[in-house]
Amino acid sequence: MRTLTKIIVASIGVAFVAFHWSTVNFDPETLRGARVLVTGASTGIGEQMAYHYARFGAQLVITARREKVLQQVVDKCLSLGAQKALYIAGDMATESDPDKVVEFTLEKLGGLDYLVLNHIGPTPFSMWKGDIEHTRWLMKVNFFSYVQMAWKALPSLEQSKGSLVIISSLVGKMPWPLTAPYTATKSALNGFFGSLQHELAMRNSNVSLSICTLGSIDTETAMEKTKGIVTHAQPAPASEAALNIIKTGATRQAELYYPYRTYIIALIKAWYPPATNYLLQDIYNYKP
Repeated sequence: MRTLTKIIVASIGVAFVAFHWSTVNFDPETLRGARVLVTGASTGIGEQMAYHYARFGAQLVITARREKVLQQVVDKCLSLGAQKALYIAGDMATESDPDKVVEFTLEKLGGLDYLVLNHIGPTPFSMWKGDIEHTRWLMKVNFFSYVQMAWKALPSLEQSKGSLVIISSLVGKMPWPLTAPYTATKSALNGFFGSLQHELAMRNSNVSLSICTLGSIDTETAMEKTKGIVTHAQPAPASEAALNIIKTGATRQAELYYPYRTYIIALIKAWYPPATNYLLQDIYNYKP
């Protein structure tokens, strides 16, 4: 009976969140002329966010490692209506590039209204085999560079009453198998930026901070890595995920769970871990 009660309460929580989200008014005009930096924008959700911001008439800087692909994304952004679209290639595992990307953006756009941190480093979808160096490298890309860029951008965001948007994952709330290094980085993001949310509120900062927890999204990389291993329950389209992230930042919401079932999964994990443990092991088709 206790388990049933917890599931019912969780369901009510999801309904509340869905209702709350539906009542938040998003005005696309607030993004016209907005100065935006999107990382990890050469493909996947980052690329789709760049296109949405372009349609809303924003001024954009995008970054990733592959310069040729970034140029193609910039060209499309300009064709979609971006007031300005620029790119800068960067390697987020280095000490200098995170700062360099923010400095480039501030110089070219004259300030910053939205910093959207979305980039991730490639990592195997497999049992962890003790690769400490890869785990250390991935932490630099997926975590330390986020902290570095956020710190660099905060003074400009404070002046513009801007928004910091962090793209995280359900694995940061609920560890999945075959993702140990990646899960560690996302857990670190949730912990650090969750704490920073409190600190910004306590000092009455002008900056809003949104943490976006994503579930299964149909990006090419995710689908290819998990093919034949994980049974996905209708992965959400990357374009829709990108739009919901943008709305969350623009309306200064503290959190986003997308797709919405991600929220109920996180609640069940917190209140009745055996249920989610069973569900996880059931969707994996792993053979040692």
